[in-house]
Amino acid sequence: MPKVLISDKMSPLAAEVFRNRGVEVDEITGMSPEELIACIGNYDGLAIRSSTKATADVLAAAPNLKVIGRAGIGVDNVDVLAATQSGTVVMNTPFGNSITTAEHAIAMLLALARDLPQASASTHAGKWEKSRFMGVEVTGKTLGLIGCGNIGSVVADRAQGLKMKVLAFDPFLSVERAAELGVEKVELDEMFPRADFITLHTPLTDNTRNIVDAAAIAKMKKGVRIVNCARGGLIDEAALKVALESGHVAGAALDVFAVEPAKENALFGMEQVIVTPHLGASTTEAQEKVAVQVAEQMADYLLTGAVTNALNMPSVSSEDAPKLAPYMKLTEQIGQFAGQITETGLKAVTIEYSGHAATLNTKPLTAIVLEGLLSPLMDTVNMVNAPIIAKDRGISVTESTVEGASDYPTLVRLTVQTDRRERVVAGTLFGDHKPRVVQINDMSVEAEVAPHMLYLNNEDEPGLIGDVGTLLGDAGVNIATFHLGRSAAGGDALALIEVDEAVTDEVIEKLLAVKHIKQAKALNFV
Repeated sequence: MPKVLISDKMSPLAAEVFRNRGVEVDEITGMSPEELIACIGNYDGLAIRSSTKATADVLAAAPNLKVIGRAGIGVDNVDVLAATQSGTVVMNTPFGNSITTAEHAIAMLLALARDLPQASASTHAGKWEKSRFMGVEVTGKTLGLIGCGNIGSVVADRAQGLKMKVLAFDPFLSVERAAELGVEKVELDEMFPRADFITLHTPLTDNTRNIVDAAAIAKMKKGVRIVNCARGGLIDEAALKVALESGHVAGAALDVFAVEPAKENALFGMEQVIVTPHLGASTTEAQEKVAVQVAEQMADYLLTGAVTNALNMPSVSSEDAPKLAPYMKLTEQIGQFAGQITETGLKAVTIEYSGHAATLNTKPLTAIVLEGLLSPLMDTVNMVNAPIIAKDRGISVTESTVEGASDYPTLVRLTVQTDRRERVVAGTLFGDHKPRVVQINDMSVEAEVAPHMLYLNNEDEPGLIGDVGTLLGDAGVNIATFHLGRSAAGGDALALIEVDEAVTDEVIEKLLAVKHIKQAKALNFV
């Protein structure tokens, strides 16, 4: 039974989902980093919100950890690179907070337009300063969105309901999607002088850090109002303070800050600034949604292999998982086969999917091919970290699909380019859904992969089979099956032999001494 740790406070529905799905769960919140490191090795999954820091040190202490689930969108508190390198899937719940966070941004925008918090505080203090709080209408005004994804698109819809014109900057927003949303897709330099309000809805990356800095603010319309309910660090807070003091920026409403918890900040106490303590996702509905979503996603992965909303590997839906299962075994075996017979450095890998295989979600299959290919060469490689390991080692990976262009109804062909040569291993699924190897280099063969096998590459000469059989018999190695293939009579040939136990290095040495044998490899599949 998989075991999950919930280390941050979240809706009790999360633990309920895990238990109902047959996943053991512990809820231990408020741990120090040292306490988390001490216990994380006992768990297959870690469910968090924003308090727990899944650092490289935590991941190094978690050899059994398979998945980290973030109940929310941002994963600033997860070292995603370290997780990927350790083979841990990182998931988030990008849709559970969308409406709640968008509504908070709209609420902040309206509060900013009418000075509502300041007016409320003044009135509570017994003042009646009606003339002091002169606001502006939002109807007919232009809103600039920096980021138009899940949350930004909801903000656009709500703003249009307020009769605002919406401009959107988002490098990933297509012209067609912009038209569907009813927004005008623009670059930042075009947005800044036109927008009366600007609201941010983008993750914090190297490209977006301080996207609103002094230079950007200088391009904005005088009297602009800025809302940030996305991530601290998107706005240069010192530059914003200067612009507020000069009157170039009329006001700002901030739910997030460069340093959190924000107990002190240069913007605190400024009359033009509305601040809230990172409340964007703080509604009962949102917290229940993300808790249930993260538990469902993690349980699906641990129990069925289905992957949803992963940040570091391809998604596999619960519907796709059963269809992909036999192909996952096939691609793993093809990769392991090629990896075990490859003796020199890898340069390039090509995976071709033909027939029915071409109609599947091939991204996870490619990751499994790479896992199988690299696993004989190094430890701690799996389908999560295999693509990044290949990239880090300069191995080019190409994937292609060809429907119906094969001698088999379904076929996966792996071509490996090394420093010295090119190798091909191809396999299929027969009616029983058992994987079969059907091609090695330019030779046809048909063989099931067994736990212990022997691969021989030889010249096609009489007597070789007898010599090999005698040698294995003398060594006490029992042959279960014997499969042969050749390119042409008297040319290159191969033997793929299933044996009952692992072949020793001593036996391999004796086989290599047999005339006409060019390569002998003991293959082991688990």
